[in-house]
Amino acid sequence: MLRCLLVDDEPLALRLLTSYVERVPFLELVGTCRSALEAMTVLQREQVDVMFLDIQMPDLTGVEFVRTLRPEALVIFTTAYEAYALEGFNLNAVDYLVKPIAFDRFVQAAQRAQDRLSPKPTEAAAPAPPAPPASADDFIFVKADYHTQRINLRDIRYLEGLKDYIKIFTGGKPVLTLNSLKAFEDRLPSQDFVRVHRSYIVALSWIDSIRKNRIYLGDAIIPVGDSYSDAFHKLIEERNMH
Repeated sequence: MLRCLLVDDEPLALRLLTSYVERVPFLELVGTCRSALEAMTVLQREQVDVMFLDIQMPDLTGVEFVRTLRPEALVIFTTAYEAYALEGFNLNAVDYLVKPIAFDRFVQAAQRAQDRLSPKPTEAAAPAPPAPPASADDFIFVKADYHTQRINLRDIRYLEGLKDYIKIFTGGKPVLTLNSLKAFEDRLPSQDFVRVHRSYIVALSWIDSIRKNRIYLGDAIIPVGDSYSDAFHKLIEERNMH
């Protein structure tokens, strides 16, 4: 069970998140707070595994509050403002949920917190799968954190679109860059990368398993969108051993 704390100055937002927590079997609600200062008091007396934290709040913003916490604290930002995404991920947030928050995105963020806090023993003990071979010049450059970073295509496991930003997962710390998922879809080799959702591109070589419209890739569970499902499953069927 993950003990979670909800922090938001909007009563309607707190009620929605509370209803979401009650529907997720592995979440336990510690309490709800209307401000970061109130949350500080709760943290002093209660064990909290993960906080769902709004950013725009009076007195002390969510970003300012996170800077006062220990580095390993698990925080999922919840906000109506996408402009804070880069700062949120620079603070090592588990996830960044933009309001209005859909239940499936809430569950996905909670699963990421669960994976980070309690990795499966078999996954922790098993060595990382070998990176698929690639040519020496098989890489891209992206702008991230005020510098230009090289990323080898063979290291990219999947990409997540966050409206104006793209989060690139390579097995290390995710790279956040200002761009569109369509731009990456056009740039990445189609024989190696496939768009499976309006918010996701996955590397075929890193897929562990597929169950219905869910892709299991390391600790991540990637949904397959309805409009991408037929093409994706046809592609997988073409590579099946019969």
